[in-house]
Amino acid sequence: MISIYLLIGILAAILGALPLGASNIAVINTTLKQNAKKAFKIAVAAGIAEVMLSYYALHCNLEVKDFFNNNLWVQITVALLLFVAGIYLFFKKQSERKPKKRTITQSKYATGFFLGILNPPVLIYWVIAFGIINNNDVMLSLQSSFSVLFLFFCGVYLGKLLTLYSYSRFSILIKNKVQNISLVINKVTGVLLIVIAFVQAAKLYVV
Repeated sequence: MISIYLLIGILAAILGALPLGASNIAVINTTLKQNAKKAFKIAVAAGIAEVMLSYYALHCNLEVKDFFNNNLWVQITVALLLFVAGIYLFFKKQSERKPKKRTITQSKYATGFFLGILNPPVLIYWVIAFGIINNNDVMLSLQSSFSVLFLFFCGVYLGKLLTLYSYSRFSILIKNKVQNISLVINKVTGVLLIVIAFVQAAKLYVV
């Protein structure tokens, strides 16, 4: 029955990763503009960041919740940054010059990690998720056995990776059916970022 923690980790990570976020958009954008292999590098690193955020949320559950409730400027800053990035991409003109190939192979890993780790909404999600998990028959804390924690965080990593991989595969289907996709991807990405920014701002008023 201990394997149930692996399943819980996978399901919790999938639910948290399904809504469009910075990592999802980066995977979609990279798949469409470059290839699925580079997008997978982003997913691999984003999965590691997801595990770190979920661990921190488990370690400082109450502290994290109080921090975000008492420091709304963090959420406001994230919303503003997303909005500015969305506006920039939407109005960015398509360049006719081919971009130079990057020689740093670690750039996609770095992109995935930083987009995953610098994501306050995901941290809030895990705080809520652990509250729901522990309100049921399953109890999870840092005092749990090593095998329980190991299986759970493996599930978190797999869930994040599978979700982002699914987004990449879906993007390939779009890429193969739509001509000149590179001409519209910036505008689509920009709109998505703007929508996410407004959703984040709306949450502040709802709360």
